Amino acid sequence: MKTLKGPGIFLAQYSQDVAPFNTLPDIAKWAASLGFVGVQIPSNDHRLFDLEQAAASKTYCDDITGMLAEHGLAVTELSTHLQGQLVASHPAYDRLFDGFAPVALRGHTEERQAWAVQQLKLAAKASKHLGLTSHATFSGALAWHLFYPWPQRPAGLVEEAFAELAKRWRPILDAFDDAGVDVCYELHPGEDLHDGATFERFLEAVGNHPRANILYDPSHMVLQQMDYLEFIDFYHERIRAFHVKDAEFRPNGRAGVYGGYQSWIDRPGRFRSLGDGQIDFRAIFSKMAQYGYPGWAVLEWECCIKDAQQGAKEGAIFIRDHIIKVTERAFDDFAATGNDRAFNRDILGLQ
Repeated sequence: MKTLKGPGIFLAQYSQDVAPFNTLPDIAKWAASLGFVGVQIPSNDHRLFDLEQAAASKTYCDDITGMLAEHGLAVTELSTHLQGQLVASHPAYDRLFDGFAPVALRGHTEERQAWAVQQLKLAAKASKHLGLTSHATFSGALAWHLFYPWPQRPAGLVEEAFAELAKRWRPILDAFDDAGVDVCYELHPGEDLHDGATFERFLEAVGNHPRANILYDPSHMVLQQMDYLEFIDFYHERIRAFHVKDAEFRPNGRAGVYGGYQSWIDRPGRFRSLGDGQIDFRAIFSKMAQYGYPGWAVLEWECCIKDAQQGAKEGAIFIRDHIIKVTERAFDDFAATGNDRAFNRDILGLQ
């Protein structure tokens, strides 16, 4: 067993063009003041991080880790959620996802996709320079619009989509393997990898690549009505990152899992600040400790009701209070009778 690290905080939902959220030193000081000891950095946000420079210069990365250490902080992971989305994007979503790419690439699908792949490879190098072992991202999606089997899907269609997804990701996974870093896909509606079944399908398509792993976020499982605790039993060996995010699902006579195109405030499934939803985090943290999860517990704040800064302040305390310091001795060690093979055989009636 291992005691997981935390609390960390994902900075993507907090960075903005006002102090103290517009530079890494200032947002680091703010995070530390709330009790966080780790930050997950969105690599696309130039206010906080220069991915190209981090991939090219270990000195730049050392300066970042040194600055964060002065505040009692460490980098938990880098994130390429937006770039990962563009590794595989169905044309139906081109206009919607164009905003994730540089202005010069918008409307140029092939160039945008090549840029996204290069961004992931830069993130592998940057992660190595930062001394990280895990990386957070999305898989992108070629088949998401087919998630409901109507009209009937042609034979082989899903298999073809996952073969193409694997083809695009395999060189990226190899780059992360060279860097010694795990790629942790956040299983998320809108991505081809959104539950255990789709992750298994992808894992098979990439030949059980050792760097293809999972960012565990139970909130997305609540909204899909999955068993988020049994998920850990099934996939704990592949869980290498952890977003601590709460959610609730309250279906009614008007809407359920699909949400009726309603805004977040009106949907039966909603993300909530930590402690305000339905997720059993005590059970989750127990299972993480039981299986020796080696990474960080990182707050991802997304709530349609509570203010972000209140969510951060409460979230740091919530995570800290849920982290289990694993025991280094058995509770019945006081009654131990030693370790002697001859004695054991005698108890068993063996000569």
